[in-house]
Amino acid sequence: MSDFIQELRDLHTLVVHQRDRSADDLLQQLNRIGCNFENAWPLPEVLQKKFDLVFIDVTDQPTSVIKSFLNSSGHEPPTVIAVIGYENPSTLDSIFEIGAHALLTKPVRAASVLSGMLMARRYWAEQIRFQKDLSKLRDRLGNLQKINDAKFILMRHHSIDEKGAYAVIRKQAMAKRTTTFEIAQSIINADGILRNIGDI
Repeated sequence: MSDFIQELRDLHTLVVHQRDRSADDLLQQLNRIGCNFENAWPLPEVLQKKFDLVFIDVTDQPTSVIKSFLNSSGHEPPTVIAVIGYENPSTLDSIFEIGAHALLTKPVRAASVLSGMLMARRYWAEQIRFQKDLSKLRDRLGNLQKINDAKFILMRHHSIDEKGAYAVIRKQAMAKRTTTFEIAQSIINADGILRNIGDI
């Protein structure tokens, strides 16, 4: 547990909440935990890159404005903990739409802050990992499609089967010490140039 708490202490935390009893209780608890935090109100136009975790009061704030703020840093999205004063369909829709990783209800209870931060960071980390894995998978599928396109070009021009076409690509990749994707892309580019010449 001490490792998790130390990780939270290393984060730059922003509390977007007007200074009232709830904000004071939240800031006091963050201070007890040992977090590096700042308070801002009203909602800033731009989220500074240094902030890793954001507590944000979503009550009576347009969802589109909140989303714009959270996406404005041009950096990896922060962990978001929504702070609400009451539960209704509109508020809950807003929480989902802004992509909050955890929820804190008012009045703020000290016992819920630490657990909320821990759960939010874990959910955030899993989400980031999932996005990276998904990006890698999309890249891999894109590469496989390029290789398939290149194979069909070779099959069309050299009257060889699919296995033979792939063997050509692989042999060229080994000879040039590059990837099969790079060779496939070169074949596709060359085919495009030849087609354009033929149209002149």
